[in-house]
Amino acid sequence: MVNLELYRVFYMVAKCGSLTRAAEELYISQPAVSQAIKQLENQLGTPLFNRTHRGMELSAQGGEIIYAAVEKALQMLDGAEERLSELKNSATGTIRIGASDTIFQYCLADKIIEYHKLYPAVKFELISDVSPKTIEQLKTDRCDIGFLNLPIEEDDGIRITDSIMLLNDVFVAGPQFPELRGKTISLWDLQKYPLLLMEQHTVARSAIEHFSQSLGVQLRPFIEVDSWGFMKKLVSSGMGIGCIPREYAMRRLKAGELFELDVQPAMPSRSVGLALARNATVSYALRAFINLFERK
Repeated sequence: MVNLELYRVFYMVAKCGSLTRAAEELYISQPAVSQAIKQLENQLGTPLFNRTHRGMELSAQGGEIIYAAVEKALQMLDGAEERLSELKNSATGTIRIGASDTIFQYCLADKIIEYHKLYPAVKFELISDVSPKTIEQLKTDRCDIGFLNLPIEEDDGIRITDSIMLLNDVFVAGPQFPELRGKTISLWDLQKYPLLLMEQHTVARSAIEHFSQSLGVQLRPFIEVDSWGFMKKLVSSGMGIGCIPREYAMRRLKAGELFELDVQPAMPSRSVGLALARNATVSYALRAFINLFERK
């Protein structure tokens, strides 16, 4: 079997003409260099060097014959390693991102734009779906990174590496409910009003149900919706009171189309998490994208 390290030592000794200088270049001891040369000579069955007072000279019957071939082979290997290193340390290829439409809009859009300015050669494949589907895509290698509404049940197939954004669920109403503006009301009082909630089996719906039920309150929706955009439109039109992350409603709140109710007790914060498959290999391009969130 070919031992490349022995040939690397041979090449460096031939290039330096000295065991001592070769040892310095290779960051090993001189006895280790001498032993490697003896081992290679024994394997090949011929002396590779003549030991002279001037140093180490290639032997005509051994060293001179193989030197050119060894030099070419090592240069080819070094070139291959450099090319692999360049691939690992440059942002190329495609990043497949799984997330919901809302997370793409409110959490990821700015980061994707920022990343594109830094690494224009990298392409994005955006896979929009709810968090449970994103988890399955991660586990089946259909996306490289996922952004999930938390909390979620533990899953051995993925790992949550970071929380990238806090979400504060609040109750909002339109101008059609002026009596609620500036008034503190209880969670129990909300049962008297038409409520708009996200559809069942979503993280947002589970969060509000878990919180209200822990206080002995059963909030029954007047309307169930499947998107935050639809909820904001219905609430603005006076259809009822909605529960939505404040971060997703800021534009309409600032414009006065909606106002936030002072509901006590307030709901606890939740978050959006960054997830990878459990045994995922993180490319340089993907690591650079993840770093944008770690700098927050």
